[in-house]
Amino acid sequence: MKVLQVITKGEVGGAQSHVLTLCRELTRQGVAVQVAIGGAEPHPPLANALEASHLAVHRVPALGNALNPVRVVRAAWALRGMVREQSPDLLHAHSAMAGVVARLAGALTRTPVIYTVHGFAFKAGHPWKRRTVAFAMEWLLAPLTRRMICVSDHERRLALVLPLPSRRVSVIHNGVEDVAVPGNSAASTAEAAPAIAMVARMAQPKRPDILLHALAQLRGALGYEVPATFFGGGPELAAHCALAHRLGLQAVRFTGDVDDVAAQLAQHAIFVLASDHEGLPISLIEAMRAGMAIVTSDLPGIRELLPEAAHARLVPPDPAAWAAALRQLIESPALRARMGAAARQRYEQHYTAQRMALAVRSVYAAATSRTH
Repeated sequence: MKVLQVITKGEVGGAQSHVLTLCRELTRQGVAVQVAIGGAEPHPPLANALEASHLAVHRVPALGNALNPVRVVRAAWALRGMVREQSPDLLHAHSAMAGVVARLAGALTRTPVIYTVHGFAFKAGHPWKRRTVAFAMEWLLAPLTRRMICVSDHERRLALVLPLPSRRVSVIHNGVEDVAVPGNSAASTAEAAPAIAMVARMAQPKRPDILLHALAQLRGALGYEVPATFFGGGPELAAHCALAHRLGLQAVRFTGDVDDVAAQLAQHAIFVLASDHEGLPISLIEAMRAGMAIVTSDLPGIRELLPEAAHARLVPPDPAAWAAALRQLIESPALRARMGAAARQRYEQHYTAQRMALAVRSVYAAATSRTH
């Protein structure tokens, strides 16, 4: 089988990490994969990583996040030409605008389209204008979708309002490749201040500000500052750096984007992810793989990922609640170890790359069967 994956941008992010992992694992399982990436950036991180894995990459400069009708038509036409040249059996789109362009190109070339929803833009938490436009787009294009993949059951329930038969909607949880990283004994011992890590793009819907305020409150409660590292770049990075400075936080680091997330997490004991809304966050699965104690936002997709208190602490968007949850873990090495082991076990059972790719292949087979 030959599949052309399509993604809106090649920046560092959860959807991009998903595509890279999926492509590598599908290749191992015998699927011929190529990737079309939107945007005009000369060497986006995703393209570099794919090429390093010997995967073919194509560029669609007109494809971007903005809903500009002229650019959408240009991108769809360019992708149409790519499909006619490469003759894939399927198009597999990731993220909203790639979903728009791929479904138009699929209709023009009579190529089936799989659309993975990493998080609907019409759900609560987005501005109402964006929600309205996103819902209209998804409604109009649903009939052009051969199969839809949702990364959580919460997203699947949202999909059921669209004019798409429920049998064409599947839930496939994100997965990440397992990696062998030398452990760091400092991350799990009873030191005074176990280090905290957050991996997130510094932009909405992520909320590093909540953690920064919680760290300031913890400093007052504990009498010392807990070290924390924020991994990830983005348009709000400077604003969060400024907030840390205003709060007088001395043990906070902002690294920007990094390539060695697994190795970096091995140097930390506690993982946090604060966000206003999520699908099924890749960064949390990476933390589960690392066997870290986790504190994260209490959101539908995250509840699905980490359903029990044994797996993680899920907290509301209140710095005091975050500070309380973090203090509990900081003061109990035994609790950190138990939660980290439970999170790692859940990763092994449900969120490996192999499991994800096998499920995606079954969707591909259904999409190309005569009884689709």
